[in-house]
Amino acid sequence: MFSSKDKGANTHYDTLISSKTEITGDVKFTGGLHIDGVIKGNLLAEENSGAVIRVSDKGRVEGQIIAPNIIINGIVIGDVHAGEYIELAKKAQVTGDVYYQAMEMVMGAQVNGKLHHEPKNEGRKKPGKTGPQPTESAAEAAAQTKVD
Repeated sequence: MFSSKDKGANTHYDTLISSKTEITGDVKFTGGLHIDGVIKGNLLAEENSGAVIRVSDKGRVEGQIIAPNIIINGIVIGDVHAGEYIELAKKAQVTGDVYYQAMEMVMGAQVNGKLHHEPKNEGRKKPGKTGPQPTESAAEAAAQTKVD
C-alpha cells in the first residue's frame, strides 16, 4: 500500500514551520508544508493542488486541516479532511474526526474522534455543512454541544 517513503520522503516542502515558531491564524498554502512548530488556526490547501502537509513529531496544530495529502506524526486538535491520502504515523495524536479516501494508520497512532471514509466519487465534503466551521476548533464545537 502506501508508506512514508512513498509520500513523504520524495516530497519537496516549500514551507517549513520550525520548532521555535508559533503561528496564530489560518494558513492557506499550496505545495509542501512541513510543521515542526505550533499553528493555532486552520490549515487550508487549495483543492486539487496536490498539496502535502506533514506534521512532525515535534509539530502541533490546533484547528482543522484540509488538504489533499496529509502525514501526521505529531498532535492535531481539530478535524482532519484528507482529499486523497492520510498517513497517521506512530506518534500521531488526533483529537477530532478524520475524513479520508485512503488511509494508513501505524500501530501507536491515536485518534480520539470518528473515522469517516469518503469514496472518490463523493469528493471532499465542505466543512461547515456537517461539522464545525473552518474557523471553529473541534474543542470549541464540543464545548458548545455540551452547553446546549
